[in-house]
Amino acid sequence: MIFRLENIRYKGILKIDDLKIPACMVTCLTGDSGAGKTSLLRLLNRMDDPDSGSIYYKDQLLDQFNPIELRRKVTMLSQSPFTLPGTIEENLQIGLELTEREKKDKAVLVKVLELVQLQKSLDEWTENLSGGENQRLALARLLLLKPEVYLLDEPTSALDEEAELTVMSRFLEEVKREKGTVIMITHSKQLADICAEKRIILKKEKEGDY
Repeated sequence: MIFRLENIRYKGILKIDDLKIPACMVTCLTGDSGAGKTSLLRLLNRMDDPDSGSIYYKDQLLDQFNPIELRRKVTMLSQSPFTLPGTIEENLQIGLELTEREKKDKAVLVKVLELVQLQKSLDEWTENLSGGENQRLALARLLLLKPEVYLLDEPTSALDEEAELTVMSRFLEEVKREKGTVIMITHSKQLADICAEKRIILKKEKEGDY
């Protein structure tokens, strides 16, 4: 197990007595709006800390990790990913720069754009991208970082059904090739049906049903 949660309480939103999340698999979080799905993701990389209880990452207490170092291993993509003014290439490289990694060659950048089916040139300005194209760009940027765990909050909300399946299938295939772990929030039943290897259903009545 890559994560283990015990007796978690968080702001009256989450009440989790015992939860285990497997490594090297795709886990989908589903449930009603307000059930705490995004809150759970944020707890897993210490964007927030629980009011009580323990979270273990690889059998080590999460609060023993430096939050910045942890987020390089456990990286979250929000529902509205940030896009900086500038070119697609600059936006792909910025994640590497911020995490003190070496920049990638243009050939690597082109390949990652192909993986997420973003058919744009590297010198295209991001202000010309649609919402769905911005999501693909954010997924490509995340692939370049190669974290151990990908926390995805509605990563395909701006894509149509056909595109979401194609893009996420290719994305997840690449993550699995690198032996990564994916924990994903999705309202898409078809995406969860096809991609989920484990499901966690969060209920609004502050209980997890696992």
